[in-house]
Amino acid sequence: MLCSAAAATLVACGGSDTASSGPTRSPSASAPASPSTSASAAGEEKAVPTFVGMGLQSAQDKAQAAGFAILTSHDALGRGRMQAFDRNWKVCSQSVAAGTTVATTTMLDLGAVKTDESCPAKDEQAPAKPDGTMPDFKGKSVKAARASLDAATSIDVKDAGGSDRFVFLDSNWQVCSQTPAAGTRLTGQPVTFKAVKFGESCP
Repeated sequence: MLCSAAAATLVACGGSDTASSGPTRSPSASAPASPSTSASAAGEEKAVPTFVGMGLQSAQDKAQAAGFAILTSHDALGRGRMQAFDRNWKVCSQSVAAGTTVATTTMLDLGAVKTDESCPAKDEQAPAKPDGTMPDFKGKSVKAARASLDAATSIDVKDAGGSDRFVFLDSNWQVCSQTPAAGTRLTGQPVTFKAVKFGESCP
């Protein structure tokens, strides 16, 4: 009788019990894995440290030292910026509360802002994908607005300040007005944003 290769893991074939990799077992070694083996596969459980208030790089080092190696981070202001230089960012929130005991294989997501910025009261969420109508992007970063719209959408961004500046880094600019207006049915039409840099007031 032939055994399927996909079912070779711990499935008896011709009276033997062999894994696709690792040592060969005797026919008598067919008992289920011990709890310690299962725990090892799932990851050891540990309490999550406190990261809020730390520099992002220091927080990541602390997480790894505690046994948590699956880490990610995001812009807590919802601007879609990448944390290219972790030392320039500080942690505002963490996806798993400090003191919670979880498997060390759990992904920890740290919300962060640049070190000279203030943490928001709560993480700002990136705009959701449209449900067929134009969302209200006012106050959102141009980068987040672009990411929300269909990739095929033609988008033109203009300096709302009247200086005709080139919008080079989308995450540094916030939407002041938009065409079509929020609530307009999206039919693949071009989109225009008028924007200013964060820290500037919309006209």
